Formats: sequence, C-alpha cells, structure tokens
Amino acid sequence: MNKGFAVIFAAIAAACTPAEKNTQSNTKATAGPDTIQVMVVGTFHMNNPGRDLANVDVENMLTDQRQREIAAVANALTEFKPTVIAVERITEAPDYVDLNFADYTPARLLETADERTQIGYRLADMVGVDRVYGIDEQPDGGEPEYFPFGKLSAHAEATGQSEALAAQVEEIQKIVADFSALQKDHNVAELLIAQNAAEEVAENSAFYYRTLEYDRGEDQPGAELNAYWFMRNAKIFSKLMQVVEPGDRVVVVYGAGHKFWLDHLADNTPGYVSVDPVPYLEKAAAQN
Repeated sequence: MNKGFAVIFAAIAAACTPAEKNTQSNTKATAGPDTIQVMVVGTFHMNNPGRDLANVDVENMLTDQRQREIAAVANALTEFKPTVIAVERITEAPDYVDLNFADYTPARLLETADERTQIGYRLADMVGVDRVYGIDEQPDGGEPEYFPFGKLSAHAEATGQSEALAAQVEEIQKIVADFSALQKDHNVAELLIAQNAAEEVAENSAFYYRTLEYDRGEDQPGAELNAYWFMRNAKIFSKLMQVVEPGDRVVVVYGAGHKFWLDHLADNTPGYVSVDPVPYLEKAAAQN
C-alpha cells in the first residue's frame, strides 16, 4: 500500500498543462567548484507497472514518436554535463552500483520502457558516464513501513473521517485520469515539465501534509505518515551522498512524488545544491 499510494500522489504534479508553468533559474544557489549539483528529474513510471491503487494509463513509450521525444529529453539533459546518474532501483551496499547498466546497449531502448532505461541509462550512455547507481530505499526486515496509509485509513474510520479520506483519494484518482488524458496532446518533455514545475512540486507536498488534518489527540497517523515518508527520502539521499564526490553533477531519475524532498535535501545539505531541470526540458519540448 505504501509504495502504491506514494506513486499515485506523484501524479498530482501532472494536473496542469505544461504551458501554464513558470520556471526558476537553473540553480537555487551559486555552486562553487566543489559543490555537488543535484538535478532531480521527477518522472511518471513509463512502463505501466500496474501496482498502484489508481494506475496511470501510460502510452506505449516504445513507439517511434515517443522514442524521438525521449531522445530529445536525454539530449537536452546532456547540456548539464552529468558525471553521475542515479535511479530508483534497490542495489547492494556499500557501493550501490546499478549492475543492470553493465550490459546496457541502445538496443534495450526498444525493449524496456521503464524510465531508468529510457532516461537514466540512455543519458549515461550518451555522455559516457559509467557511474550509475541505484539508490532506492524500501523497508526490510523490521524496518518501518514508509507510507503507512493503512493505519491512517483505519484511524479515519474509527474517528468518523472515512468519507473525507475517501474524497481525498477520489481527487487522486481523478488527477491520475487527467494525466492519462494529458498524454494525447503533449510530448514527453512537456509531461515532465508538468511534473517538475516548482509550484506543482509544492502542491504535491501540500497534499501529503493534508493527512495531518485527520490526527486526533495523541493518535497521529498523519504525522507518522509524513515522518516515515521523509525518512525514506532521507535514506535515498543518504545513499546518494555515499557515492558522489566533490564537484559532481548528478542527474537523479526518480518518481515525481520524491522530488520535493530530494530537492529540499540537496538545498539544505552543506556542499550540495539542487538544479532545476525545467529549462533543459523546455529545450527538449521545443524540438517535438
């Protein structure tokens, strides 16, 4: 349940059309020669994994047209000159090397639709980067559930708030449906702009915070949900910190629901700064 709802919430960032978005400067702070620049490219899951409560009906990303659009995205991101690529994959500590990239060839682009391959591996191959890491975090053993929605749902039922929570879930389902429809008239770069625009990323995080409204007294599942979701993102960023070097330029390809906190961690961790991908994506959008 935790991962499914997390992915659903990520779709909030796709509710508005790309034409309505404003962009920020490429970096939120001046980067010195040793500063580690982190560009988080929030994305939808391109391979339709179908593991969510409400699934985005993603169009086939392996068609000639979609491949041209994704290639334009990757080509635009090469201007950032990345030295490290990180993707949403569980890998082995302490190196966190994504072994799936070891046997990558461009032929895989016509076989595997997921964003790790289509954006992450494609970009790494284009710029000659062999440092590709999988930095995802999932509960293991006795670790806590990072998105305890079930506990929130049970609490809402016990406190007479089930209808309010159900209405919130319906909002998510509508947004997911709207995003599915949005694909018809927009290229991949435009869809990614919608998910990475600053105001939409902020709206995404605000939706999480709304779960605090259900807390009553010392029974605070909304607060716990937010804390555990932050914990997952903090662990993801901690893994990234273990594999980068001073002066690295990192592209992180991750589900859009993580972008708010990964950007926050980049901007508030000494020696790091976040980089806005939107100006690069706008160049890609103009090519299609």
